[in-house]
Amino acid sequence: MVWIAGAGGVGREALDVALAAGVGVAGFLDDRLAGGEVRGLPVRKPSELPAGAPYLIGIADPAVRARLAAALDAAGGHPVTLVHPRAIIAPETELAAGCLVMGGAHVSSSVRLGPHSQVHYNATVGHDSRLGARVTVYPGANVSGAVRLEDDSTVGSGAVVLQGRTVGRAAFVGAAATVTRDVPAGTTVIGTPARPMPRRDAEGAH
Repeated sequence: MVWIAGAGGVGREALDVALAAGVGVAGFLDDRLAGGEVRGLPVRKPSELPAGAPYLIGIADPAVRARLAAALDAAGGHPVTLVHPRAIIAPETELAAGCLVMGGAHVSSSVRLGPHSQVHYNATVGHDSRLGARVTVYPGANVSGAVRLEDDSTVGSGAVVLQGRTVGRAAFVGAAATVTRDVPAGTTVIGTPARPMPRRDAEGAH
């Protein structure tokens, strides 16, 4: 029985994936909601994960995923991968432990997904792409072939990353953006073609 870390939107979507795949879910792990129930399942604190229990992190924020994974692994848990039966996983594709692939997603040939990465519903990942740890591809995004998404990067809903581009570590591609050039680490890009988000000028002293 799998424990899902996070009882918010992505956590409940992870429950949907588990139910569709016939995977039993023991409950949720969530500090904020601990002691209650979500969708009829008990919610415990992450520190209360039973020793040796399988878990999946259903949280969108990569930094939170990293922190939780370290804590749950240290407590003796082990990450598992959940794939919706209506997702397509092509041959020679590798999914590391802790990945979540939702319904309607298409992960093409010879792709590698790093630990705790997420491909949300109706998103596509093209051939020979490499996704690092804790990467998030939001609903309807189109990641073309031979793309590199480095650790903790995010591709927003409906965004497009053109073939061969690299999205750097912890970078964020805004919704509906089109990435035509490599995105530096830690940068948020928006628009078509995608460009760095302008910084707001600091307000002057009064």
